[in-house]
Amino acid sequence: MTTEQKRLNDPAWRQWGPYVSDRQWGTVREDYSANGDAWGYTTHDMARSYAYRWGEDAIAGFCDDKQTLCLGLSLWNGADPILKERYFGLSNSEGNHGEDVKELYYYLDNTPTHSYQRMLYKYPQAAYPYQQLIDENRRRTRLDPEYELLDTGLFDQDRYFDVFVEYAKAGPQDVLMAVTVHNRGTERADLTLLPTLWFRNTWDWGDDTDGVSSQRPGINLRQDGFLRATHAQLGSYVLYADGNPDWLFCENESNRARLYAVHDGTPYPKDGINDHLIHGTDSINREQTGTKASAHYKLTVEAGGQAVVRVRLSLTTDVHPTLREPFTDFDSIIAQRKTEADLFYTAVQPAKATDDEKLVQRQAFAGMLWSKQFYYYDVSRWLSGDPTQPPPPPERYNGRNHTWLQLINAGVISMPDKWEYPWYAAWDWSFHCVTLALIDPELAKQQLMLLTNEWYMHPNGQLPAYEWNFSDVNPPVQAWAALQVFTLDQQQHPTGAADHSFLRAIFHKLMLNFTWWVNRKDELGNNIFEGGFLGLDNIGVFDRNAVLPNGSHLEQADGTSWMAMYALNMLRIALELARHDDVYSEMATKFFDHFLYIAGAITRIGQDGVGLWDEQDRFFYDQLRMSDGSVEKMQVRTLVGLIPLFAVEVLDDDILRQNPTFLARMEWFRSHRPDLYNQVSRYTEKGTDETRLLSLLRGFRLKSLLRWMLDEQEFLSPHGIRAVSKVYRDQPYTFTLDGTTFRLDYTPAESNSDLFGGNSNWRGPVWMPTNYLMVLSLDKFHHYFGNGFTVEYPIGSGKQITLHDAADEIANRLISLFTVDANGHRAVLQQYAKNEDPHFRDYILFYEYFDGDNGRGVGASHQTGWTGLVAELIHRKYTGTV
Repeated sequence: MTTEQKRLNDPAWRQWGPYVSDRQWGTVREDYSANGDAWGYTTHDMARSYAYRWGEDAIAGFCDDKQTLCLGLSLWNGADPILKERYFGLSNSEGNHGEDVKELYYYLDNTPTHSYQRMLYKYPQAAYPYQQLIDENRRRTRLDPEYELLDTGLFDQDRYFDVFVEYAKAGPQDVLMAVTVHNRGTERADLTLLPTLWFRNTWDWGDDTDGVSSQRPGINLRQDGFLRATHAQLGSYVLYADGNPDWLFCENESNRARLYAVHDGTPYPKDGINDHLIHGTDSINREQTGTKASAHYKLTVEAGGQAVVRVRLSLTTDVHPTLREPFTDFDSIIAQRKTEADLFYTAVQPAKATDDEKLVQRQAFAGMLWSKQFYYYDVSRWLSGDPTQPPPPPERYNGRNHTWLQLINAGVISMPDKWEYPWYAAWDWSFHCVTLALIDPELAKQQLMLLTNEWYMHPNGQLPAYEWNFSDVNPPVQAWAALQVFTLDQQQHPTGAADHSFLRAIFHKLMLNFTWWVNRKDELGNNIFEGGFLGLDNIGVFDRNAVLPNGSHLEQADGTSWMAMYALNMLRIALELARHDDVYSEMATKFFDHFLYIAGAITRIGQDGVGLWDEQDRFFYDQLRMSDGSVEKMQVRTLVGLIPLFAVEVLDDDILRQNPTFLARMEWFRSHRPDLYNQVSRYTEKGTDETRLLSLLRGFRLKSLLRWMLDEQEFLSPHGIRAVSKVYRDQPYTFTLDGTTFRLDYTPAESNSDLFGGNSNWRGPVWMPTNYLMVLSLDKFHHYFGNGFTVEYPIGSGKQITLHDAADEIANRLISLFTVDANGHRAVLQQYAKNEDPHFRDYILFYEYFDGDNGRGVGASHQTGWTGLVAELIHRKYTGTV
């Protein structure tokens, strides 16, 4: 085992990490308005002056696992109107395609225990164009591209700083921070650099529920010129700073005078250091004490030169005495941790992968690990307000999340994107865990279990979707993720031992959730599931969450297919557990029954026998069921019609022999319900290696769907599977309902629709999570059918390939989003004017989704959460295992 792998067994090494958000302003948690205007209640302009209630944000933030004490970086180029303390971006209403961060930063390296991590922030030397970015994006329409920081021209002459931030741990509570500033310009430039230490404000709110003391902590200057930070629970830490900087102190408390024109607050508020440096105000505490403090460095960096700032934060106790020479071993520790990180990834990454694939994979892992965040939200307390604060408006009691009073979240969680999505989303979270299982299986299992914890799951069994609306519905992929993590964990275990305790625990929790789906999302009790938008936002012709006129409702091919997949995943878990406990054979039978009834329903719904499968087009479509029982199909080819491919499971014959009760039930259905048996794969017919297939699709329908999917004029793009067929670019689909005509176009990148704020787009782009599921599903089908089952590819060529080859083709196209092509370019970065610049070209951004025509990155630029699945695809490419 490598040194880093050994550390994974010591919980103390996980206490400190990058658990600070990239954005806390504009979040639901900080919104105490009557109308739920989160973006307007706490803005970026307010953030420097506003003491957050529920969390902290920073550039390159690092903190303990309760976010009690935080370390981060502030900068000032001498031209900006404010210190650069946090990343700037547009709110949902300001951007022509919704909210979007307008900064250039990259997560380059990280280890699971955060013993070593590295990132890069690119900071212009000219004034940051805050207003220009707002004005230009407001001027543009949804038909125009976003206006980005690189478009302003600030980087054209290389007048910027590359600011590399490295963290390394000398021990679990001994954190080293090295900041290396490179001047990429041709002239000498000045930079003010401020490593900053502060306590999250836990003292202004009264008694709290997150387990952190409400007793006021403190930071003060010691006689030796270093800082001491003291907290009742965390203990006493010393911040050492190299080079004798000036120390600036204030309080992490709101500037009430600036925000509310109330003059009863501290004279040294949260923005005291900002105002002192920018405006020369007397807003820092000359007594050199407070709850926020910065080491003030004034750097002059020569053209093409660099400067280094070093600080060290260490626990000080009788066991850990004050360091007399904190910087003597500083550089050697960082070098050692970097070497250990290299050795860890050498052991993890496929030896045969190319150097470029390894670079992409390692940065994907880094982005996921940097995106861990302390997340705190007590809904009941949030709705009612704090005893020391004015009561919130009464409208809140019937507003957002008011039915989730049991929800109290306080812990480190894997986030989709700590700027754009600094809150968890149920199905994103599940995909994160699959990739994380490659490098930290225990974390992956812990994260999956956390979502089903009683402080998260609703008493009725619903899983919380995301903080904007916990009652919304994401695809139920948690059981699938549990199986993937279970398998990856077993493959990595030195003895091949399987963690059945984890599988059993999550199975019982997901039983509650499955029951919620059956009871709440099957409108007519006919095994056809509605689900609403189901995470696919605006893929529909209209808002799929909308209440439709005249009592009509949407019967969804994807909602029904997700539930068929869910049933099969739960069945497979039950069969695995039945190896050791016969009672789970009965549970497997229950989910087998559910699967068959769903399969029958999706094929022929109700007494009219109208199913979601269209025999003429050979495709699955949503349909509207009117109040009079009549049905109207929505014959538009989208990802919705391909999702039935995900409901597939292959069972080895030995697992069936170990479960005779379940095997008998399978035979009973074949003989007593041939109507259902004939709608699904012939599970009584053995495939390769004595396998059985459970799927919504028999061979004919499988080939029919793949003919659409593998057609480059339809779904297949150069870099994966599009969410909507390309044919609707020139021939938009229209649908009329109750006198209103709706239209769906193929839009390969930015959305042209206002649905869900306009920043989500499933009308053409390539999305990694659904593409990844497609790759796995095709490989499962191949496992059963073997090489004898082929499909035409390329379409129209007459050539045939196996399903495994088809899976590889899609996987390789997805990987090619990030790897360099023959011209040395990366598709994901092609919108960069500087994509050939050596200071840009190898720094990867893992976007939310990708242009369906050329692969450029679109949406949230750091959504490594599910886009990080590319790391798992690279793993599969060389190991062939999941």
